[in-house]
Amino acid sequence: MADGTRQPVTGRRALLERHRELEAVDSALSDLHDAVDGVARARQGGLLAFTGSGGFGKTTLLGEVRTRATAQGFTVLSGRGGEKEQGLAFRVVRQLVQPVLAAMDEAERREVLGSWYDIVAAALGLEAEDTARVPDPTGVRDGLDWVMTRLTVIKAPVVLLLDDMHWADEESLSWLASFAPRAEGLPLLIVVAYRPDELPPEATAFRSLAERHGNRPYALAPLTAEGVARIVRDEVGEGAEDDFCDECWAITGGSPFETVELAIRLRERQVRGTQGELPVVRDLASAVKGAGMIESLQRLGGPTVRFAWAAAVLGSPISPELAATIAVLGSEQAAEAAEKLRAARILADGPGPGGGLEFVHPLIATAVYRAIPSGLRVGMHNAAAEAVRAAGLGATAAARHLLEVPCEGNAEAVQCLREAAREYLRAGAPEAARRVLTRALREPPAREERAAILYELAGSTFLIEPTATVGHLRAALTEPVNDDELRARIVYRLTQALAHTDRVAEAATVAENEARQATNPRTRLRMQADHFQWSQCRADEPDSPARSRRLARLAERLTGRGPGERYILGLRAWDALLRGESRRTVLTYAEEALRGGLSWTDENRGFEVPVSVALTFMYCDQPRRAEELFTRGIAECEAKGWRGSHLALGQTLFGYIRHRRGCLAEAEELVREGLRIAVRVEGAVPAQLFAIGILIQILLARGRTADARRLADSYHYGEIVPNAVVYPDPRTVYAELLLAEGRHEEAEELLSAVGEWLESRAWRNPAWCPWRLDLASAVAPKAPERAVRLARDAVKLARDFGAASAIGRALHVEAEMTGGPAALDLHAEAVGHLERSPASYELAEALVGHGAALFRNGRLQEAADRLYRGLEGAVHCGAEALASRAREELSAAGLRPLPLRYAQTDTLTAHERKAAEMTAQGHPEAVVAKDLCLTEQGVRQLLCSVYRKIGTDATGLASALETFPRPRS
Repeated sequence: MADGTRQPVTGRRALLERHRELEAVDSALSDLHDAVDGVARARQGGLLAFTGSGGFGKTTLLGEVRTRATAQGFTVLSGRGGEKEQGLAFRVVRQLVQPVLAAMDEAERREVLGSWYDIVAAALGLEAEDTARVPDPTGVRDGLDWVMTRLTVIKAPVVLLLDDMHWADEESLSWLASFAPRAEGLPLLIVVAYRPDELPPEATAFRSLAERHGNRPYALAPLTAEGVARIVRDEVGEGAEDDFCDECWAITGGSPFETVELAIRLRERQVRGTQGELPVVRDLASAVKGAGMIESLQRLGGPTVRFAWAAAVLGSPISPELAATIAVLGSEQAAEAAEKLRAARILADGPGPGGGLEFVHPLIATAVYRAIPSGLRVGMHNAAAEAVRAAGLGATAAARHLLEVPCEGNAEAVQCLREAAREYLRAGAPEAARRVLTRALREPPAREERAAILYELAGSTFLIEPTATVGHLRAALTEPVNDDELRARIVYRLTQALAHTDRVAEAATVAENEARQATNPRTRLRMQADHFQWSQCRADEPDSPARSRRLARLAERLTGRGPGERYILGLRAWDALLRGESRRTVLTYAEEALRGGLSWTDENRGFEVPVSVALTFMYCDQPRRAEELFTRGIAECEAKGWRGSHLALGQTLFGYIRHRRGCLAEAEELVREGLRIAVRVEGAVPAQLFAIGILIQILLARGRTADARRLADSYHYGEIVPNAVVYPDPRTVYAELLLAEGRHEEAEELLSAVGEWLESRAWRNPAWCPWRLDLASAVAPKAPERAVRLARDAVKLARDFGAASAIGRALHVEAEMTGGPAALDLHAEAVGHLERSPASYELAEALVGHGAALFRNGRLQEAADRLYRGLEGAVHCGAEALASRAREELSAAGLRPLPLRYAQTDTLTAHERKAAEMTAQGHPEAVVAKDLCLTEQGVRQLLCSVYRKIGTDATGLASALETFPRPRS
């Protein structure tokens, strides 16, 4: 029988007319068993969905799934939504996980949750050690993925039963929709049930999960007349007449819940099922639900009615003690009322040993709640909020009831709502935090609290609706703010929100105005840093050189004593890099900024400056140092649970560093992961732009032009110029794609515009944006002399900057533009510079170009050496197209490619280590050569390998060797 009751009085019944659904259940359980036992058989999906109107037997069907899964020894975890509990973030997830965690001691829980403990603690209702940690929603979802995966592995096989998902909280729905597709390889079956017409608008992802899965939802049908007759005769006897049973079917509409409840009442009235008893059927049917059921409840007496109302207000699970408190009943009266409600099949004992109650069916709970007079209902919610708080159940449980209470200027209510918001933010539930803070503002709070509450509200909307954040923060600044630190936080968050909504110019103006008004020196310095930062990010900054001069003058006076000064120094380092000042100047300021530390997770300063400082080392030929800083920064973000746009950008730029070192395959993997995270995170468009541009460059370096084009087209890359500065510059990257496709004139037009823009800002460093070199390649076919001039200009700027990789790359392009015998010395010089840098791909490219030029000028032996080395470098970098070109050049020279002469490894040989140590100590090449019994050319090649493996040039060698592992003896 497919009844909808939660606690059938007459014992367990056989399910009727659910053969199709039960076959699907058995098949899924069989697949799950096979997946665990290792039988070579494909699984047919890890999710089953059952849909139907209220009372159609979804819960009973899930109960049958539980019975069958338990009989096979599976672990069953269950949870269900509640009509009045939808606002409680992660309520359904807690129902799944808490029973398992509660059975563990603290040490075991920490072992299971591992490093995720503090990140997911608030979401799971655990107590975190670090209550100041506020993870982002992506971090919490990733942590919950880990928890569920870990529990599945420990308890395998596992079946998740999720009932009434149309009433599930938004956060649990969101988590399930993202987790389920990634869990298909686990020994896990997810079974969900819901009313399809009552899914909330925010459940779109969940609906797609259920409806587009391999098994479409099974829609439960009403019982047939034969099915209803079977249930009726099971209760009143086989003598029930057909007309009597048909009338039962017509009255109930085949609803399993109504049929079972009616049949039980018929038995209790000792009805035999004759045609003459049809009026009794109609009277009893009206008492099963709706107004008739409420009339039956009223006949149970005032105390019982109040207890039922209190239970409806509390929601499941129902604490009898709390219900008694709200209903203002003594313990004996409450016990008597509960017993009457059990006998009337309105309440039943809840599952588990806790002694709680629950409504026999959600339809009954809904009817009882709606029957409470509106004024009394408000009062009962107010009493519930006080009782829940007094019982120690937490601010979020109390806040749910406060949302149903009229505003009356209650200071305690405001504090409770603010506390609930903090709990929700720690749980990664900003939407829930927004609801309670919006209500706190309407209470209203005291005037002196409004600015702080608006700031907190802005924090809740920042990741989900940054435009609203701007409004909240502007409103906060109109309120009296006596705390300088709070005002500084409000202004910084406002500038951040403006920048994230592509209003960078406004962000810079806000910070500039605040810096002028600030009377506190620390606050003024902080606002100046924000102004410089957002001005630098503006693509349309009107006078970059003037801002650079002001920044330089300010930085000269600072020593890095506090975070404010260090951020200014970091901004100065980045600005010097963009302008193409000497790398020594850039590195000096970068080191000064780092001396006292730059946190990546300071919520009131952002991570843009620490990221920029780390990248200066990459551009200055010390990518290993940049990697170390990124590794620490990413770990800091992950430890705090920041796994959204922060992690997306961190992964992407780490891949960029690997790309600049020539590790193209690894770089592609890292950037693709960064892009995946960015696409997954709402509002992470800047992170997407970074990732797409870098990935296009990697694909071009690997010779996969068609893949790069598909990527660009799929994201409309190159069509829109962002208002914020993105690197690598999107127009330059798109022009490089056009060049690879042979579309020189389009590339020329685009690069000319980039050049005008960068020149207006005095950003001339070819290491940061090589637009001159790309433009030289674009104009070479029709204007070779202009191409040479552009390349020479780039060489001069690169020499001014001083990074060997930038000089070598520029010289290589100049050599290619020059051609003929005159280019040979340029080729040789380019190779020489690149050998002193960690830029493996550019070196391989320069070696192949040099080898090809030597062959065309009749110097075959030298060409062979260059081409062989270039081929090896290209293969190790993963640059397939460059490797193919090297092979073609060797073939044209009548040479066959040789086996690779060295394996790809990052471990230094003993000779390499010795050469590196002597070089770091300042010994010239001749001394190193004599000590190692090598030629000076041999030493240069050793050092070339050292720079590639360690990831630094000579200036960073000494410090890099301190942590680089020694060769095994």
